[in-house]
Amino acid sequence: MSIVLSEILAEKQTVALGGHIRPDGDCVGSVMGLYLYLQEQYPELQVDVYLENLADRFLFIQDTDKIHSEIDDSKVYDLFICMDCGDKERLGFSTPLFESAKMTACIDHHVSNEAFADYNEIIPDASSTSELVYRLIDKDKISLHCAEALYMGIAHDTGVFQYSCTAPETMEAAAELLRKGVNGSDIIDKTFYEKTYVQNQILGKALLESMMVLDKKCIFSYVSKRDMEFFNAVPSDLEGIVSQLRYTTGIEVAIFMYETGYQEYKVSLRSKDAVDVSKIAKYFGGGGHVKAAGCTMKGTVHDVVNNLMKEIDIQLKGIGIKE
Repeated sequence: MSIVLSEILAEKQTVALGGHIRPDGDCVGSVMGLYLYLQEQYPELQVDVYLENLADRFLFIQDTDKIHSEIDDSKVYDLFICMDCGDKERLGFSTPLFESAKMTACIDHHVSNEAFADYNEIIPDASSTSELVYRLIDKDKISLHCAEALYMGIAHDTGVFQYSCTAPETMEAAAELLRKGVNGSDIIDKTFYEKTYVQNQILGKALLESMMVLDKKCIFSYVSKRDMEFFNAVPSDLEGIVSQLRYTTGIEVAIFMYETGYQEYKVSLRSKDAVDVSKIAKYFGGGGHVKAAGCTMKGTVHDVVNNLMKEIDIQLKGIGIKE
């Protein structure tokens, strides 16, 4: 069943909002945008947000200091709304609250999402979950703080409005949010482009040690745990590396992975036009979008890369790009 916000909120007293592990701009923007809207328009509700610790660049969003990063297992919510999650396990630490809630809802745009909640608003063609939240709420009642969160989310998941998921409706939503008083250029500069010295260092290392394969149609790079320790980096410092790899001339698929445990890697995949990386990620237990997806894989670096190459090669040959 699709979502009508006023209907799923009817007769509710407690509502929890959650997003995926390692929250990115769209996750933070959609969750906090809806939170701020509910706080302002449904003051009778008790609304709690559950997210892992945010990167500093997202802390300008109003009320991020009220986010919970731990749960009380005994708490049962009338409604749990999860956002930007392709499956409930992506909620991470807040999954038990989702499972125990009296009613559940999911707002998402991942093509791999199989509508796991009681109510689902799953639109794979949407630019972002933040755009979906924008569509669900009363446009006339969006405050500046809510607009800032949603604008940030839309900007991040569209690659600052340059990815193919950017539709005319996306630009229209962004324009309406700007009319609320959002300083769009400042948000984009500080949350999308600006990087710390550590982020630039590890980006440089990943680019320097990248390799082109499959007749230079694919590029990959990886960062080990030792590298992370050397640069004193955390996973959020790696955001954007795979997108930078994707900009390489002539490539169809970019792969970036980092070591999370012994012979275990978090893999990020990006494609330009020819390859559906969501199918590849799903094959290996992950998910995502046609042009942006991810999964976790085990084995040596070479094992992981070779397994990915086989699946990418099948798609490239299937459309005649690589013979």
